[in-house]
Amino acid sequence: MIVYEATKQDFLQDVFTDELVNSICSSFNEKIGKVNEAEIRSWDNSMQYMYRVLHDDSIPDDSGVAIEFRIPYTSKRVDFLISGRNDSQDSVVIVELKQWGEVEKVEGKEAIVKTLINRGIRETAHPSYQAWSYAALIEDYNQVVQDQNIQLKPCAYAHNYIRQEKNDQLTDPIYQYYLDKAPVFSKGDAPKLREFIKKYIKYGDNKELLYDIERGRIRPSKSLQDSLGQMLKGNQEFIMIDEQKVVYEEAITLAKKAAATGRKQVLVVNGGPGTGKSVLAINLLVEMTRTGLVAQYVTKNSAPRNVYATKLKGDFRKTRIDNLFKGSGSYTQSKTDEIDALIVDEAHRLNEKSGLFQNLGENQIKEVINASKFSIFFIDENQRVTLKDVGSINLIKYFSNSLEAEVTQMELTSQFRCDGSDAYLAWLDDVLEIRETANSHFYGLDYDFRIYDDPNTLFEEIVRLNHRNNKSRLVSGYCWNWENKNDSEHKDITIPEHKFGISWNLGNTETWAIDEQSVQQAGCIHTCQGLEFDYVGVIIGDDLTFSNGQVMTDYTKRAKTDQSLRGIKKMMKTEPERAIRVADEIIRNTYRTLMTRGQKGCFIYCTDPALASYFKDRLERTRVYSNSMKTDMLRVAENPTHYNN
Repeated sequence: MIVYEATKQDFLQDVFTDELVNSICSSFNEKIGKVNEAEIRSWDNSMQYMYRVLHDDSIPDDSGVAIEFRIPYTSKRVDFLISGRNDSQDSVVIVELKQWGEVEKVEGKEAIVKTLINRGIRETAHPSYQAWSYAALIEDYNQVVQDQNIQLKPCAYAHNYIRQEKNDQLTDPIYQYYLDKAPVFSKGDAPKLREFIKKYIKYGDNKELLYDIERGRIRPSKSLQDSLGQMLKGNQEFIMIDEQKVVYEEAITLAKKAAATGRKQVLVVNGGPGTGKSVLAINLLVEMTRTGLVAQYVTKNSAPRNVYATKLKGDFRKTRIDNLFKGSGSYTQSKTDEIDALIVDEAHRLNEKSGLFQNLGENQIKEVINASKFSIFFIDENQRVTLKDVGSINLIKYFSNSLEAEVTQMELTSQFRCDGSDAYLAWLDDVLEIRETANSHFYGLDYDFRIYDDPNTLFEEIVRLNHRNNKSRLVSGYCWNWENKNDSEHKDITIPEHKFGISWNLGNTETWAIDEQSVQQAGCIHTCQGLEFDYVGVIIGDDLTFSNGQVMTDYTKRAKTDQSLRGIKKMMKTEPERAIRVADEIIRNTYRTLMTRGQKGCFIYCTDPALASYFKDRLERTRVYSNSMKTDMLRVAENPTHYNN
C-alpha cells in the first residue's frame, strides 16, 4: 500500500504549492488511520529536503515517487521511494528519512543507536540498517521484484545531523556492514544523495514499477527458501521424532487445506515442558516457507525468537532471518487472511492488548487467527507466568468459532527434556503443590536433582558444567530489582549471609541463553521461557516458602521492577480471593517453568531454610523409593521365572 504516489514532476509541484502534506494526510487517513501531528511536521520538513535533492534536470521528470509505502504483512513503512531505470536494469531507490540532530553509538548490539525519540533518549535501529532491512524484506517476499529482477538500492538521509570529523557516532566502524549496504547521508550531503539517485535512475518509468511492486504477489524468494532448508539439514537440534512428525504432517495438511478451500484452519497443540513444541514450530516455519507459503514464527516473549533466529542464520545476517520472527502484537492492523501461516509458540503467553502501553488491538489470539489462513498454537496452560497472560485453549476455540475457523486439537506427551522423564515433571508438580500426582516419591532414575545450601557452590557447579558446551545457566525467581542493565559488576541479586552476588542478565544482549559470557549472569523467567539447557541452577526467592506443612507463596516479595504481577494490588481491592489465587498460580508456575529448563539436571538454592529442608525431605523419599525399585528390578533380573508366575 502506498499513501502518496506521483511522478517526480508532480511531486515537485505539490511541494512548491504546499499541497503535498495535505495530500499525504488525506490519503493516510483514508488508508491507514488518523495521522498525528509529529508525522505531519516530519513530512513537512523532510519533503522540503527531498524537493531540493530531486530538483535536478538529470533526474527524469517521469520517474516515480512514492511516500509511505507499507510493506505487505508488516507494520513497516518505507519513507520515500523513487523508481526508474539505469542503462541495464529497472531500479528503485529507497530513502529512509531521519530528522535526528544527535546520535550515540551503542556497543554490543547489532546496528543499534541512541537518539532523541518522543522526548526521551531511546535505542533504535541504525537508519542504514532500517533502509537495508526494508529492501531485504521486499526482495525476499515480492514476486514482481524477484521475477523482473528489479534492483533495490537503499540509503538513509539524516538531513539535520551534522557529521563529526573525528569519532562520528552515526558512521562508526561498528556499523560498517550496513553502511556499505545502505550509505547514510547527513546535513550538507544533498549533492551526494542526488548523485546516488542519478546513478540508478537515468530514465523514467511513469510510476509503473511502483504500481507493479505495490500489486505484486507476496511469496518467499527462492534464495530464502533454499537457504532455510540448508540451515536445517544435519542440525541435530531441530530433528523431529515420533509424535512430533505426526503433528508436523497434520499441520502441513491443514495449511494446504486452508489455501485450497478458503476456510480458516486452526490447530491447537497442547504439550508440557520439553515435549518438542519449539522444534516443531521451527521445522514448520522452514517447510512452509520452502513450499512458497508466507509463514511467520510468533511469540510474546522475545527470548526464543532471538535465540532461534540466531541459530538459524547460517550464512545469512541474522537480521535477514528476523523477518520471519514476529512478536504477538504485530497483527493489530493486519487484513483478514493476509498471511498464509502463523506459527505461535508459547501461546499461553499471549496477551489481550498489544503495544507498549497495552492500548492496541482487541485480543492477540483473535488477531492471529484473523490475519492468517492457517494458524497453529503450541500451548501449555501451566506455564502462565504473568497477570497479562490470557492464552488458553478455550479462548482459542472461542475466537476460532467467531471467525468461522475449523479447529483441530492434538497432544504432545513424549519427553525430550528432563532426561526424557515424564516422572520428574509429575513429581515437581506434586512437590510444588500445583496438583497431586502419583509421582509423589519418584522422579526418574537418571535425572540429576540437587539442593544446595550455599548459592556460591551452586553457581560454581553451573560454571563448571557450562565449560563443556555452553549449555548450563543460572536463573532466579524475580525477587530482586533489576537496577543496572549494563554493568556486570553491579550485583542485583544479593544473599548477604553467603556473601553471594550476581547481576541479572545484561540489557545489551537479546540472546542471553546462548551468549558465551552470560553464564556469569542470572536469567529470569522472561529470558529463558521456551528455551532449554543441559543443566539449570535455580535460586528460589522469598516469594516461595514452606510453613505449617505447606508450600506457601507471597506476591509481596516480588521485585518492584517485575511486571509479571502488575495490576495485582488493584485486583486485591476489588477481587481479593481471585487475586490471591491468580498470584499463587503465577508464582508456582514460574518456578515450575524455571525448574524444567534443564534437560539433564536441575540444582536449586532456597532463601527460605524451611523450604530447602522440605525439598531435601522429598528428595530423600525419592532415593528410598528408587533404591527399592532398583532392588526389585535386580530380583526380577536374577529370577525372571519366579516373578512372571
